[in-house]
Amino acid sequence: MAEISINGVSRTEFGKGAARRARRDGLVPAVIYGHGAKPAHIALPARELGTALKTTNVLLDIVVDGKTELTLPKAIVRHAIKGTLEHVDLVIVRRGERVVVSVPIHTSGEYDRDGILEHNNTTIEVETEATSIPGFLPLDLTGLVAGLSLYAEDVKLPAGMTLISDPRMVVVHLSVRSSHDDLEVAAAPAADGAAPAADGAAPAATEKKDA
Repeated sequence: MAEISINGVSRTEFGKGAARRARRDGLVPAVIYGHGAKPAHIALPARELGTALKTTNVLLDIVVDGKTELTLPKAIVRHAIKGTLEHVDLVIVRRGERVVVSVPIHTSGEYDRDGILEHNNTTIEVETEATSIPGFLPLDLTGLVAGLSLYAEDVKLPAGMTLISDPRMVVVHLSVRSSHDDLEVAAAPAADGAAPAADGAAPAATEKKDA
């Protein structure tokens, strides 16, 4: 479980204008809450925060005014086009307490290659200790036959971890590959008995003149 320390600063200005100024200065507005504490409005260095958030379910030791809070990212807002960080919600956690998180699923193993593998759900929700959240959970596809599925209950969980997702939630499905024969498009034959084209133009009609 990754744990990263980041130094932040308290925010005293609020609103869209203040948020824009903070981002212009390389900071990301954030709020820390949980465990009955009054929400703390802070700003974090965008580069350090962005690097830390590349790790799934990373724990962040946020240091502000000499006080450290152990937090877990709860909601991350990014710019719709640029993808830059706009705002982050951080929830306070305590060492040893249990939390509910979504953990990515990594698949491996040789399955029936005649089928098409569909990833219906890429994460499952589990309950575990805050300081023992894995980066991912493995799912072995060995022997999976086309037409069958593997479910949340098929993911092997470490000791002490509890499945929260529906056990019968489909994680992967190996669909049957459809085969289509090539269709031969035959050209339509010319109609039998078609009259041959005339070699020359029809003779002009003779006009009879009065004598």
